[in-house]
Amino acid sequence: MNIPTPHISAKSPDEIASTVLMPGDPLRAKYIAENFLEDVTQFNNTRGMLGFTGYYEGKRVSVMGSGMGIPSSMIYYNELFDGYDVDTIIRIGTAGSMQENIKLHDIVIATSACSESSINDNLFANINFSPTPDFDLMLEAYNKSVDLNYTTHCGQVHSSDQFYNELPEGVFENLKKYGVLCVEMESYGLYMTARKYGKKALGIFTISDSLVENVADSAENREKSYTDMMKLALEIA
Repeated sequence: MNIPTPHISAKSPDEIASTVLMPGDPLRAKYIAENFLEDVTQFNNTRGMLGFTGYYEGKRVSVMGSGMGIPSSMIYYNELFDGYDVDTIIRIGTAGSMQENIKLHDIVIATSACSESSINDNLFANINFSPTPDFDLMLEAYNKSVDLNYTTHCGQVHSSDQFYNELPEGVFENLKKYGVLCVEMESYGLYMTARKYGKKALGIFTISDSLVENVADSAENREKSYTDMMKLALEIA
């Protein structure tokens, strides 16, 4: 893949660190760069999808928005992995809880992702392939969350193709019954793309909504207040 790519304006792979943290919201990427990183440079503003590289406690790390949903985010996953030789992408996003014991502001680490997305159609015939993250990275994230005394849950997430999704009768209840922890919109695409290129990936989420208790956080909190998740991702970057 030639660089700059159609959606990332960095002229050299050296402008982007080997590990990239990716929130959906580019303003969350900007917030992380301004509040957690030192010696920051901006490598992307194409289409407003802000990307920055800096240092966290001596480690070089990049952070960049991905947009919402699998189609948008997979553009950036592919270009980072294939064009800029990024080794690891850690998704840091928000999610809606599907279980009573998972509360607002808890952290979820995605051990696998299920989806109604059609991105796997024709890849595996009639096999329903379930992508998973890098195990060592996932284990490191869980152990670090214990050290930091965070309330963290590990399990399968649902990557929905729609934000305003009216599931057929019984589907939500079955997802909940079979232990799906929460719903978000990008991890299925991330895990598939990482598998495609033999790279590392992990999804870490802060619970911003509860589909069980019918509560939701404010837009400002979604952009700026989920610092535990941000710190956890930076610690393992």
